[in-house]
Amino acid sequence: MNALLIKEVEDNFAGESVPPAKVVKAGDPRSKTWTEASFVSLVKRVVVNACSRNFELYTGITNSMKQVSSFVVFMFLLSCSEVPELKQNNNVENYTLERDIRWASPGGFDLTMDIYTPTSGKPSYPVVVMFHGGGFLLNDKSIMDQSAAYLATNSEYVICNVNYRLLSDRDNTTTLNNIVGDAFGAVLWVKDKIGKYKGDSARLAVTGDSAGGHLSAMIVNMGAELDSEGFSLNSLRFLPSYLPDGESAEEVAMRNGLEVQAAILSYPYDFYAGAVEGFENVTNPLWLVKGAIGRGVFGDQFNLLEHHQMYKAVSPIDNIPLSVARQLPPQLLIVGSEDPLVSPASVKAYDGALQAAGHSTRYWEYVGKSHAFLDSGSNMMLGSSFEVDAPPALDVMIEFLDGVFY
Repeated sequence: MNALLIKEVEDNFAGESVPPAKVVKAGDPRSKTWTEASFVSLVKRVVVNACSRNFELYTGITNSMKQVSSFVVFMFLLSCSEVPELKQNNNVENYTLERDIRWASPGGFDLTMDIYTPTSGKPSYPVVVMFHGGGFLLNDKSIMDQSAAYLATNSEYVICNVNYRLLSDRDNTTTLNNIVGDAFGAVLWVKDKIGKYKGDSARLAVTGDSAGGHLSAMIVNMGAELDSEGFSLNSLRFLPSYLPDGESAEEVAMRNGLEVQAAILSYPYDFYAGAVEGFENVTNPLWLVKGAIGRGVFGDQFNLLEHHQMYKAVSPIDNIPLSVARQLPPQLLIVGSEDPLVSPASVKAYDGALQAAGHSTRYWEYVGKSHAFLDSGSNMMLGSSFEVDAPPALDVMIEFLDGVFY
């Protein structure tokens, strides 16, 4: 190890939970510019994989943030590399792009999305609304930039790449039901406004990876559970962060306003199982990476043992309607065969539960791949690269979508 380099990294990052824009790089300390998104993507993959291998990253609250940050930064320096984008993966001639469109500001917290519109000249296109992963604590929409650009390059869909609040936002006070409300609100905004971008609001799919897969499943399963008063023990329903002008949450639910025509769930995170396994604990390093202390996702006054119904309400597998009551759209479920965080067994279980309830699904297992293979960038330590690993999965997604919409 280069002790001088490590010392420089620790000095540069002292007191910060994420690095500034310019970060030193092993072997060429001043030559690289990294974005926060690429850093937190690596954080997600390195720290969570470290936990799955039982590394002792937690030795006390006071020291843990510095220890985790130092470990991740060092691995980041050794592991990250840039790979030039291939034109077949991102051809800017095939689409127009509007970035950072503000679609809602719940409590003054601006939420944005990027919208990609094909340039092939059709009057309208089906729409794909995309939610990034990161355990509800890491990343933003930029981690899906390459996936969004690939879909926009190689298919004929309007792509909406969405930001939502994270649990650590607002001084670590955002709740999981707020995040679900953001996902619901994003879909309602898209349905309301997407005609401006040549999108057809009557032909809409949702997709996401990991935590984003969970949010997509919540839209499909729980999109009719809306309440103007918001989520509480007495009303396990959600308040969307955006509502069309003149409509209440109840009115949107009455007209089935969150109905979608397809869903793709990539290694969807099972939050209830995660809560049972200690997601809220102070020892969960995902909180520490964000400079936050683990807590109850609905607020410290609620916990899994005494308020399990709240946790079940955000668990897609516990809220699958029978098809005779409500038919869900066709769904594609994707997972890597070597995923240590979202196991193939758990995704197969969800697929089986959907089929048992009478719904149409397709299961695709990506042989030899781990978690987060749809993320932008590359990670030499994990042996993953968007340019190598993501396109085959994205091609499967396009084939599925074309079968639904074309």
